[in-house]
Amino acid sequence: MTALAQHIARLIKETGPMPVSHFMALALGHPKLGYYMTRDPLGAAGDFTTAPEISQMFGELVGLWIAETWIAQGSPSPFVLAEFGPGRGTLMVDALRALRSVPGLLQALDLHFVETSPVLAAIQKQNVPNATWHDRFDTLPEGPLYVIANEFFDALPIRQFVRMKQGWCERYVMLADDSTDEAPRFEAAIIPVPQASNDILASAQRSGPINSLAEVSPASAAFTEDISLRIAKHGGAALFIDYGHTKSAVGDTLQALRAHQFVDVFSTPGEADITAHVDFEALTRAAKAAGVAAFGPIEQGTFLKALGIAERAETLKAKATPEQARDIDVALNRLTSREEMGALFKVLALVPNGAPGPAGFEV
Repeated sequence: MTALAQHIARLIKETGPMPVSHFMALALGHPKLGYYMTRDPLGAAGDFTTAPEISQMFGELVGLWIAETWIAQGSPSPFVLAEFGPGRGTLMVDALRALRSVPGLLQALDLHFVETSPVLAAIQKQNVPNATWHDRFDTLPEGPLYVIANEFFDALPIRQFVRMKQGWCERYVMLADDSTDEAPRFEAAIIPVPQASNDILASAQRSGPINSLAEVSPASAAFTEDISLRIAKHGGAALFIDYGHTKSAVGDTLQALRAHQFVDVFSTPGEADITAHVDFEALTRAAKAAGVAAFGPIEQGTFLKALGIAERAETLKAKATPEQARDIDVALNRLTSREEMGALFKVLALVPNGAPGPAGFEV
């Protein structure tokens, strides 16, 4: 059993059951033992693969989206380009290559990464050495801000609530009956004390039937609000790409991946990637409340096709070997097909009120 599991077990013994959000935060982000602090989780040897690792086309198109949005807002100089949760830096490597063709952009760009994982930050520094690193959003410099967040929000902690007869009650993590000090085991439990107020839930969730489960992510809303306030004040844009749903609704989406296989969420804290589907309607509400315009969410496949991914694939195939051409077709299908990532993943864009509508979205 992991050292982190024993640490969490001691906390529960000392202070009682902990909210799902606290368990998730510790499992992923404990400073020494958390999942993201101790490994590179990406690729075939890791636990999951992200879109930038599938094909260069993804990062190139995101880069060109930034360029078009920057030009539409008058090409501010200097401006901050910040990626949240940059993985290995692959997306940014591909984006910067595409941006070389845009006159004046690289000279105006001040590149920043927001990353909490020392392991991933070390890889990013090898791949994108000219960036500046932060472990918090609020240390980014002032000025026009353009944000990329690909598969960032799904790893932020969520709270879970279950509707009981007495009202909405929070879901907690506690020690199982057969748990021991040497091999702690955890299970979810509902503390049957209803919330004093249901304001934290969306209206569509509040009306869920008895025994339905609702998820909210205060951390996601806070990040969205902070980014939006900066964009409203200084200009810029944000592009959020993640798997999730377009409307707030009830349902349990908490999941864990290890070696590309689903595992029990509570079985091996610190050894598996724990995520939840992103509520894009909640992000949109937070953004609009902070004073920016929101476009989308739309499906990733729709977005990439509107930006010209099919045409880019043909250009790459024209210079490729037959085997490479087949790989390009496989990547194109994986990124855009509704049976693959095309429908599950959504895209949301934020720009200042009154700014031109961003590329890829119907205005």
